[in-house]
Formats: sequence, C-alpha cells, structure tokens
Amino acid sequence: MTSKTFEFYTPTEIRCGQGVLSTLPNAVRELGLQSVLLVCDPGVVKAGIKDRAAQVLMQANIPFTVFSDIESDPTVDSVNAGLVIARSNGSDGVVAIGGGSVLDAGKAIALMLTNPGSIQDYFGVDKAVRAGAPVVAIPTTAGTGSEVTVWSVLSDTKNDVKVNIGSYFNCPRIALLDPELTVTLPAPITAATGMDALTHSIESYVNKNSNLIVEAVAEKSIALIADNLRKAVLQGDNLDARCNMLVASTLAGIAFNRVRLGLAHAFALPLGNLFHIPHGLVNAIMLAPVMQFNLPANFHYYARIAKLFGQPVDGLSLRDAAHQSVVAVQQLKKDIGLTQTLADFGLTEDRFDEVIDEALLSGNIAVNPRSPTRDDMRHLLTQAMRGDV
Repeated sequence: MTSKTFEFYTPTEIRCGQGVLSTLPNAVRELGLQSVLLVCDPGVVKAGIKDRAAQVLMQANIPFTVFSDIESDPTVDSVNAGLVIARSNGSDGVVAIGGGSVLDAGKAIALMLTNPGSIQDYFGVDKAVRAGAPVVAIPTTAGTGSEVTVWSVLSDTKNDVKVNIGSYFNCPRIALLDPELTVTLPAPITAATGMDALTHSIESYVNKNSNLIVEAVAEKSIALIADNLRKAVLQGDNLDARCNMLVASTLAGIAFNRVRLGLAHAFALPLGNLFHIPHGLVNAIMLAPVMQFNLPANFHYYARIAKLFGQPVDGLSLRDAAHQSVVAVQQLKKDIGLTQTLADFGLTEDRFDEVIDEALLSGNIAVNPRSPTRDDMRHLLTQAMRGDV
C-alpha cells in the first residue's frame, strides 16, 4: 500500500492461555463490577461450559445471574429479554461466554444498560452516546473475533433483516482466550468458524481501507489459520492448534474492526438472513468466488496470501501467483469437509435480485477492492450456487 493517514485503536485487553478462565474473578474485580449477567446459549450450557464459568464466579463470591436464551442468530427480542433480567437483578456488567452470537448479544445488552432509548436507536455506526457496561468476553469458538470488535450483528425479526451495531462503546473491556473451552467444539463448527476468521483476515487485508498495521495483523492471522485450521478440525483436542486459532480469530477481529471487510461479507448478511445459512459457512462458500473476482484489483496482495499458505509460486507470473491464493482456499475447504453450495440451502436464480438488493446496502461494498455490477454479483451467486470458481 502507499503511505496514507490512518488511526488504529483497540480498547480490549486480551489475556490468552490454557486455563485462563480461572482468572475471570480477577477480571470482574478489576472492572469494579458488583454483580454480573452471565450470558450464554443452550449449547454452552449443554457442553458444561456455563457451569465451569459459574463455579469460578461462585468460588470467588461474585454475584451473577444466568441468561442463556440466545439463539444462533441473536434477535433484538433476546437482547431486550436479557436487558430486563440484567436490570431486575442489578447487574452492572456482563460476562459473555460462547460463540459470536452470544458475544454479540452480550455486548448489545451491556450497551443498553448505560444508553437511553431502545436498541433500535443504535442500529448503524457510532450511534451510542456512552460506553456500555463493562463486558468480559470469553469466546468458545474461533471465528467471529467479536471479543475485540465494535460490532454486534442482530436479527430484527419484525422487519426480517439483519442489522449491525458498530461503536467503540460496544467493545468488551477484557477478552479471555482459553483453548480448553474450544476442544469439544464439533469439527463442522470448528471448520465453518475458522473459515469465518479467514474471511475476516483476507477481506480486511485486501480492501481499500487497509493500512500498514491492519496488513501486519491480518498477515499473521492468515498464516496461523493456514497452519492450524486443519489440525483444529481433524485433531479437536490439539490445544496448540486450538489456541493458535483463537489468536488468529482475535487478530482478524482487530484487523477488520474499523477498515471493514468486503464483498463476501456483503453477501453474507442477506444470504444468512433469507436462507438461514450459518455465518461462517456462508462466508466459506462465498470467499473463493469473491477472491477470484477481486484478483485483478490486487494481484500483489493475493500473491502474498498464496505465499502465506505455502503455495508454490516461485517462477509464476504475478497473476498466476495470485490465483494460487484461490487454489489454497479451495483446498483448505475440501480438507476440512466444507463442500456445501448455496443450492444446498435453497438459493435459486429467481431470488438473486432479492439477495443483491440487500447486499448493495452493505458498507462493505464500498471498500471491496473491485466494484461489482449487478451482473457481476449474479455471476458470483451462480458460481457459489454451483460450487464453481
């Protein structure tokens, strides 16, 4: 990239390591919290992770209330329900433990503990007027990076759309990255969430807003995923791989926090909302076609991605070296068992315009390295529906 003016800021303190969950009481006390809302979902409850967090809090005599009614796509209604429970129990902070949906919802609940009005008032970017109540974010998947991001993605079921809340006031204060909490994650979810992290790192790396710090952070994230995602999927109890994937996901979150993403994510919101495709999986489906489309706008960076994956690029033209990044991503998907296409989720050509109309509303279109036409977007949906690149 050429020299340009930019700012870089991340407000979240990150603590990483095996067994770091045991330090949760320290984090709560450091933030001056008297009583916390422990936000999770039924999967975290079933896996016994909620009980582990609760036991740590109980042993430290920290009052808490559990709210576990978070859906895989958290809704505005669930945030409002959690907010009622937090207020009725005098919670002055949130401990969110789970995947991206739980973290997004926990952050939104915390934001509403200190901000006036309704959650709808904060749809969009930089609408909050003050920092949310302190959040300790504990991811149990390595994908969204929500433990460090400004974003909460919610489903507005009344209007049948997904909405973003983006503000530094929405960032967790402390993130605890404990690989022990991810070892029971099923292989398909490990694979899909890992591809979500990869999409974050690649799209932030190549987009128009990227800067020198984002590039450095994203490169490390890409390299860690290239080296560790297969092991995390195929050897679920490999703590080193699990830890490296957690760090990669967090780095990717730091990378895209303010520079945003790209065309794959512009597609992800409408496809996820209309066809109920898990966010990580829809990104995995769209990533390679979007990369192929974007190649001519950023050959150099895609060639560097190929090198980070260890692809044999010596002696190749710049164009061919860049194409090796697409080959690498396709091979990774195959190795970790992600073979689904958009057709598997019911997408048909007569729904293309509906998807495109909503995708074009995304702020991620403007920063994508190549500007797409509607015909380009139809072609990309066709490729992703057929599994062609």
